[in-house]
Amino acid sequence: MRVVAFDIGETLIRDDRGWASWADWLEVPRHTLSGLVGAVVAQGRDNADALRLARPGLDVAAAHRQRAAEGWVEQLDESDLYPDVREAFTSLRAAGLRVIVAGNQTARAGELLRAMALPADAVATSGDWGVAKPHPDFFARLVDLAVAAPEEVVYVGDHPQNDIGPAARAGLATAHVRRGPYGLLWADSPEARAADWQVSSLTELVELLSDQEHRRGGAQR
Repeated sequence: MRVVAFDIGETLIRDDRGWASWADWLEVPRHTLSGLVGAVVAQGRDNADALRLARPGLDVAAAHRQRAAEGWVEQLDESDLYPDVREAFTSLRAAGLRVIVAGNQTARAGELLRAMALPADAVATSGDWGVAKPHPDFFARLVDLAVAAPEEVVYVGDHPQNDIGPAARAGLATAHVRRGPYGLLWADSPEARAADWQVSSLTELVELLSDQEHRRGGAQR
């Protein structure tokens, strides 16, 4: 492996703040929307369907625009990061691996992530690119960003259908991280178990990739 590429939501950041903001805007209790998110995840549906259940007929894209016009500005900061992110990124780069971030997020989320000065070589979002996972073009853009051959890239994500399956079909190695609703609920699904690695933390992933690099280096000597 030469490059480790990371999904964003529930791989690097917790989505708690975003869902709480939506609940407040929709004027429903936060625990209600959280329960709806869990329900649609359990059914394997798009988590945006939770918003449509809370407000039937909601046009989610139009709602994003309306929220922005009303001053409901998306926020991300250090408190949203999982605690193993910075250390994992730093360790991977110290091992000589390129680290990139690419996930289904808004262009503003990309700006906020870049402003956090993560120890990563590049950060991009579906909002930046105008194409989202699981579309193959997203992974083609990711490979371009990686500046490597597909087989030299491992994609790390929590969502079996959006991350692991399409990344593998694009020729990338894959690592499924067991956290967040999708990562935990679907950990034993065929799609998740098909990943090259399954881990419970980014620290565990660093150890696995470091061991692989060490073995490869020994073989070359």
